[in-house]
Amino acid sequence: MLQADTPGGGTTGRTVKLKDLVPAATNTVNTTFIVLDKAAPAARPPHPHAQARGGEEVTCLALVADDTAAAHFLLWGGECGAFEPGDIVRLTGGIFSYHRGNALVLRAGRRGRAEKVGEFTMLFVETPNMSEIQWGRDPGDPRRMVQEAVVSPYSQVFKPPR
Repeated sequence: MLQADTPGGGTTGRTVKLKDLVPAATNTVNTTFIVLDKAAPAARPPHPHAQARGGEEVTCLALVADDTAAAHFLLWGGECGAFEPGDIVRLTGGIFSYHRGNALVLRAGRRGRAEKVGEFTMLFVETPNMSEIQWGRDPGDPRRMVQEAVVSPYSQVFKPPR
């Protein structure tokens, strides 16, 4: 059973709102969001630290949101075709971290799971975009990350219509 919102999510079944996402290297994000937009799949050579899986890896980026914020969601392989704009997705055991060193994204990762749980009927906001926030170490506790600056209130990948 899902419980009340808790910053950072957690593997205890608690959910987190997108506005409470903080970069971390652990699969602890449990959340639900709607897919607003999705970029075309892109093939790229596998990451040098990843095990050789043969060939290229296919990824695509999606703009997702809930009633508190938006974020970029990275889809891998078959996930690219599994979700479309308007789908409501439940992410269990996800991760919010830097991908390939520079892009802050939400993703299922190897241990997480993303599943479609509905369509079209979900309140959402497009700002702030948590992937467009610059984060740094908390001077009082170097194990914690804190917001340093807002790069842009909206997605720089999925530009809002003018």
